[in-house]
Amino acid sequence: MVSGKRLADIGYRAFSASMMLLTAYGGYLCAVRGYRYYQRQKQLKLAAENQDPEIIKD
Repeated sequence: MVSGKRLADIGYRAFSASMMLLTAYGGYLCAVRGYRYYQRQKQLKLAAENQDPEIIKD
């Protein structure tokens, strides 16, 4: 039989690990979104320089 203290310790560790994973995943999503934003801005700037209305209309 597992004692209450041991069970609480296991639960705390599981919860902490899940929070670390969620934080890492959130950072990944934020980085991907920032990268896509940067790429889109670069694409829009290039389209404006070339006056390509097909890309700019989005």
